[in-house]
Amino acid sequence: MANPKKPRALKVVSGTVQPSRDEKPSVEMPPVSDVPEPPDWMPNAHAIKEWNRLAPILVANKLLTEAGLGAFGQLCALHGKLVQLWAAGEAPVASMVAQYRNLINDFGLTPVSQGKVKPVGEEPAGNKFSQRGRRTA
Repeated sequence: MANPKKPRALKVVSGTVQPSRDEKPSVEMPPVSDVPEPPDWMPNAHAIKEWNRLAPILVANKLLTEAGLGAFGQLCALHGKLVQLWAAGEAPVASMVAQYRNLINDFGLTPVSQGKVKPVGEEPAGNKFSQRGRRTA
């Protein structure tokens, strides 16, 4: 790799971010303001309990949107199925565990993914070390 692309974070720190080349923010969906009731199709009590446990946390942190309710429902339903399997003394298949892990990462519910998921509608903090717009004598 002769000329690797400089990461955006380094451009921000050095003050060389150019608005014409800067990455544009993605589409933002409005967050859900009130904790929704679990859908009727939830497969079992474990899934409903997980919905009631996680929904207030996600709403409070503006991580649950109308568009994300289906995926959140799938996360809770899969959690309920996994709990049923483990309670019955059976092991779930690897693809179920992998899908569950992917879904909890999508919602920022693991320590590693918490830093990657940003609340809806929040502007990133400006760089207090940037020299742009300041005049030096």
